[in-house]
Amino acid sequence: MAALSYAGLEDTDSEEELPPGWEERTTKDGWVYYANHLEEKTQWEHPKSGKRKRVAGDLPYGWEQETDENGQVYFVDHINKRTTYLDPRLAFTVEDNPVKPNPRQKYDGNSTAMEILQGRDLSGKVAVITGANSGIGFETAKSLALHGACVILACRSLSRGNEAVQRILGEWHKAKVEAMTLDLASLQSVQHFAEAFKSKNLPLHILICNAAVFGVPWSLTEDGLESTFQVNHLGHFYLVQLLEELLRQSSPARVVVVSSESHRFTEIKDDSGKLDFSLLSPPKKEYWAMLAYNRSKLCNILFSNELNRRLSPHGVTSNSVHPGNMIYSSIHRNWWVYTLLFTLARPFTKSM
Repeated sequence: MAALSYAGLEDTDSEEELPPGWEERTTKDGWVYYANHLEEKTQWEHPKSGKRKRVAGDLPYGWEQETDENGQVYFVDHINKRTTYLDPRLAFTVEDNPVKPNPRQKYDGNSTAMEILQGRDLSGKVAVITGANSGIGFETAKSLALHGACVILACRSLSRGNEAVQRILGEWHKAKVEAMTLDLASLQSVQHFAEAFKSKNLPLHILICNAAVFGVPWSLTEDGLESTFQVNHLGHFYLVQLLEELLRQSSPARVVVVSSESHRFTEIKDDSGKLDFSLLSPPKKEYWAMLAYNRSKLCNILFSNELNRRLSPHGVTSNSVHPGNMIYSSIHRNWWVYTLLFTLARPFTKSM
């Protein structure tokens, strides 16, 4: 060491220098992570400095990002006709110094879907999202797809589903997205969707039951049930039953049911405290659109809780989620009064 020091070649022990066996890599969205080939593990923090980093700027001219069959990101230099797993922007990384969140609440009403998924690589994950051609469903599908997941947009209208697919591909042409037909107002359509999805021989890691109707006039589905109840709850209930075994086989997997705080403002029991089935699918003279919606959302939560109790021992978790008060989506489109209320509330709500 003395000789090295005399020659001016001493080990500087720079905190940026990686220890033996470590490699620096990047995710699709530009976050740096570190692979330890000796222990076969990865981590976000630099093994010496403990800092998190991300690459800055766009790829140099002539470079393109690709993904290999194992989901690993690599880079193609079209000018010099070569490929490398090293991001050419690694020389220009910037340190990530986020404000430490309150441990009781990591995210809040200002968080975006892209922020929630920041630094996550979902390559190899398969997600099915109902009602994914608009609103919350579309933003969820886009966010998952831009982070590498294979996303199936399960939509009542295949044409609108394909339009949503093109919008996502417009942001990243290599996104793995596909639209499939699913009409929750038809139990036969639900069955056909499940069979068609299973025929693809794909795993299923994420099932998001998002589709819903709100404020619709009373009507019966082809199955003879009140439409709000069937679309918002029973159709999803049946879909999960049909895909349950696939979810187990794909574990760890999860089901997410989009519910609402409005579930608190209703009841589905009679005066004796027993479940009143007539409240779930009421006749026209006893129908009120808002109550029907609230009851369907209560059913969502009861179903999700019981599903988690039954499937969590098998590696499948289930969660219900309230997406936010009066979020301005297209769910209000069925009655001009709701459209007016949502428009007035828009400045005080969260955007898509």
